[in-house]
Amino acid sequence: MRNPIVAGITVALLGLSGTALAKVAPEEAAKLGGELTPVGAERAANAAGTIPEWTGGLNTPPASWKKGDIETNPFPDDEPLFIITKANAHLYKDKLSEGHLKMLDQYGPDFFLPVYESRRTAAYPQHVYEKLKENALSAELLDNGNGVRDAIMTSPFPIPKNGLEAIWNHILRYRGTEIEFRSASATPQRDGSYNPVVNDYQYFIAYSKKDAKLEEFDNKIFYLKTNTVSPATLAGTITLVHETLDQIRSPRLAWRYDSGSRRLRRSPNLAYETDLPNSSSLRSVDQKDMYNGAPNQYEWELKGKRELYVPYNAYMLHDEEVRPDDVIRPRHINQSLARYELHRVWVVEARRRVGISHIYDRRVFYIDEDSWQILASEEYDEDGNLWRVSEAHNISFYSEPVFWTTMEMTYDLKAERYYVDGLDDGYKPYDFSPGFRSSEFTASAARRDARR
Repeated sequence: MRNPIVAGITVALLGLSGTALAKVAPEEAAKLGGELTPVGAERAANAAGTIPEWTGGLNTPPASWKKGDIETNPFPDDEPLFIITKANAHLYKDKLSEGHLKMLDQYGPDFFLPVYESRRTAAYPQHVYEKLKENALSAELLDNGNGVRDAIMTSPFPIPKNGLEAIWNHILRYRGTEIEFRSASATPQRDGSYNPVVNDYQYFIAYSKKDAKLEEFDNKIFYLKTNTVSPATLAGTITLVHETLDQIRSPRLAWRYDSGSRRLRRSPNLAYETDLPNSSSLRSVDQKDMYNGAPNQYEWELKGKRELYVPYNAYMLHDEEVRPDDVIRPRHINQSLARYELHRVWVVEARRRVGISHIYDRRVFYIDEDSWQILASEEYDEDGNLWRVSEAHNISFYSEPVFWTTMEMTYDLKAERYYVDGLDDGYKPYDFSPGFRSSEFTASAARRDARR
């Protein structure tokens, strides 16, 4: 399946106007690669031994995989250690998020969490680890936290001091430099019926180019171009996005080519709470990739770490034989294909700023300590009620050592419907070296593509 694109610390971020927050001291950065992993996670196992020591992650593909293939399951003999259900959820309450507790209660007994042995598979290339340490010594938040300076390639704050630094670690985490793939999304009705929307995705991540210099990427994180393949009513629609680092100084640029009008137009509102295209109003634009864009609409608080059962190593969902009909079920996906493990996660809470209009008043993010990937989140309405629960099911890719989502979904607890992205129908594997150039991601290039 595909998806496009310590403990005990509580630091409240109530305002960052004026001086940028300081970088970490050299003696603190020296912990990276030692007692901390290169990305800033605790290297050691937990006290109970239920979370193992990090020993480098899955940096060597299994013998069952060869280049050009879909990633195979490196743990084919694993069976669930136990299954969390509505009936026994109280036994595991301390290791379940509020979102999963609510899902188990509202959707049980057919919604359950199969829990497997914890395997810390997240791994990145060595040059990314080197940049993480450099970023730790140099990176700073811009005034008001709306961007980052003196960082490149990957997460800027491997030893975060506040919630904004942690969320920027997710936004800027390493996902490779060029990626091309095909993926489908769907918004099933309550009875499970659905009509998938298939897109081709092309990413050019300027921020992460191996030899890039700070002055070269011109405030751009990445360029994204999508081309809708089906259904026929949407086929030929092209979307082009220039994702900027400081979106207050230089907002995200987006264009959309509609095959009906045969014109490429600027999309001025492709941000924040705007409905994500083709999501049936079940997901906002800033939920794509679990969270994206400028963080200026919220106050961010780092709540510390928790040990939680979270989606991880989703190779069964990613399996080349699994089709959308195997995944889609009424109200939620087929949970027998999901895999949950116990991992340490950073907990970050976002509260909407006074005077800001956004459909979510409060959001809680659970961020993997080993990768800075958001694994799950909760979205609350203005009355304080839990409205939506989102999950990211991840794998470690093999052709490029990257820990990234293979499938994402947002569950709407009021509508009892969901949006899912990353459905596969026999598509080719991710290509992490398609040979793109930045000139292929201009508005004029998109117009040329539309005429073909």
